[in-house]
Amino acid sequence: MVRTQKPQGEVTRGTTAPNRLRRVDRWIAATQAGPLRSRARPLAVDLGYGASPVTTVELYTRLRAVAPRLEVVGIEIEPDRVAAGQAIMAGHEGLSFRRGGFELPVDRPPVLVRAFNVLRQYDEAAAWRAWDGLCGRLAPGGVLVEGTCDEIGRRAVWVALRDGAPRTITFAARLASLGRPSDLAERLPKTLIHRNVPGERVHALLADFDRCWATAAPQSVFGPRARWIEAVALLSRTHPVIARPPYGGRHRWRLGEVTLPWSAVAPASPPPPG
Repeated sequence: MVRTQKPQGEVTRGTTAPNRLRRVDRWIAATQAGPLRSRARPLAVDLGYGASPVTTVELYTRLRAVAPRLEVVGIEIEPDRVAAGQAIMAGHEGLSFRRGGFELPVDRPPVLVRAFNVLRQYDEAAAWRAWDGLCGRLAPGGVLVEGTCDEIGRRAVWVALRDGAPRTITFAARLASLGRPSDLAERLPKTLIHRNVPGERVHALLADFDRCWATAAPQSVFGPRARWIEAVALLSRTHPVIARPPYGGRHRWRLGEVTLPWSAVAPASPPPPG
């Protein structure tokens, strides 16, 4: 039975738009097929989907293409947002919406939680606590994907957490509108955004990525995609870029992505006390 309790968390601004989360959805479908197919009735949660249920419906459509038995639940604190989702459930078998927050009011542990643009309004300590709490509610082998993106999904950064700890970080962008890789710093997750200062790994990574981007400038004659691929290849000489599928390699880099292990950006000092 789903327990009824006061939702944990704060109401977000609710900003959303069609296809805003297509980059992370595409990445989840390509890299997380194992967890998504791992059970007879696998469950995915879209936490804090915002004022419109459109991105939850898109998640449902994209993930069901690789995991047809997957059920998707959209969770929101604001009752009107839940009602908007429930109004479009008909015709979408396995899709539902309910009121809740970080406590995840679902009937079984999910294999996936996507929490995007949810933790921006929290401080760093609260963001770490949210990671711990959500990871503790996952099914064994499940994954939490938490991150942020801009208003129309051109730039995004997300972290994948498994077995109670962050495992990878992914940077993704629409390359035609990217000035330099460090422009993605404004989309860092809350656990890192204040760590983008000298002495921290994430700062060093982005600074080196910018240098690689500058070195790769001659590739621009072949388009921004070629420049990005060359910059990522150069970055891999000094940083542990994941180069093997499904997380890496030219196929994923061509999409404007690069994934690294969390150790490449992990804070130099412990998280603040909660």
